[in-house]
Amino acid sequence: MPAPLPIKSLLVFDAAMKHNSFALAAEELHVTPGAVGQQIQKLEAWLGTPLFVRATRQVLPTAEASSYWAAIQPALARLQHASDELRLGRSNEVWLSIPPTLAAKWFAPRMAAFFTANPGIALHLSATTALADFERERVDLSIRHFDGRDPALHAELLWRDEIRLYCSPAYARELRLEKPDDLARGTLLHTTFHPHWREWLLRFSALAARQVDAIPALHFDQGMLAIEAARHGQGAVLSSAVLTEVEVRDGTLCEPFPLRLPLSKGYYVVHHRQAALRPAAVALKNWLLEAAAA
Repeated sequence: MPAPLPIKSLLVFDAAMKHNSFALAAEELHVTPGAVGQQIQKLEAWLGTPLFVRATRQVLPTAEASSYWAAIQPALARLQHASDELRLGRSNEVWLSIPPTLAAKWFAPRMAAFFTANPGIALHLSATTALADFERERVDLSIRHFDGRDPALHAELLWRDEIRLYCSPAYARELRLEKPDDLARGTLLHTTFHPHWREWLLRFSALAARQVDAIPALHFDQGMLAIEAARHGQGAVLSSAVLTEVEVRDGTLCEPFPLRLPLSKGYYVVHHRQAALRPAAVALKNWLLEAAAA
C-alpha cells in the first residue's frame, strides 16, 4: 500500500512557496525553520523529486515546485475555506477589509455605534489597498471602490463617487481662488486613489494641457495624507465627500468651487457570491448599508 499523502507537509510547502522563505514560513506556522525543512524533505521524498534548491541564505523553488504549487493551491484554499466555515459557523467574529483612508476617515468614527448596536461581535479589521482575495484569505466582507461589476462577487452600493475639490480656507484666501484657473498659482495634491487632476482641470478650467502639467504637484499613495496636507494649507486636493466630512464640518477644509466630477466607480460592500454569510457578517453588512444611507 502506498504511503498516505503527507497533508501537513503540503501546508508547510504552501507557506514556504507563499513567502519564498523557510524562515518566514516557520514564523507564520509558529515552528522552527528546521521543522519546515524536515517537512519539505518529507514531501520531496513522497513525490520523488526535489522542490527547492538550497543556496547560501536562501532556498529557490524548482520549476516542478512552481508548477505543483499552482496546481494544488486552489484545493488548499478550498480546504481552508471549508474548515473555517465549519469552525466559525456559529462564531461572533467577522473579518472586514477596507481601504485605509475610508477606514480612518469614515469607519473609525462610527465603530462605537456598530459595537453599541451589535454587542458581542468581535471585528477583525484589515485596512489595505490590496483587493481582498475571498478564495485564499480569511475575509467575510470587503469595501471596494470599483464599478460594482464582478461575476464572482455579490456587491451592494454604499455610495456613488464623485470628485470634489478641497483646500483650507486660508489657502483659498492666499491664492485668491475665484475660478478654477487660479489653481495654476497653487500646488496640486495628487493621490493614487483619485488621480483625476488633469481631467478635472481640463473640464472646469480654461487652462491648456501644458499649463495643467506645469502646475507644481505633490504625490501621495494614501488619500488621508493628502487630505491632511490640504488641511495644513499645503495645496488643494481632489477627494470624495465621504472622506472629508470631518474636516468640512469643523471648517479646516472648504470647497472653493461647487464643481463635481462624477465617476463611474463607487464604494460597494462585497462578499463572495457562492459563500453564505455568517450571522456576524450579516449584521456588519446591514449596519454598513444603514450607516451609508444615513
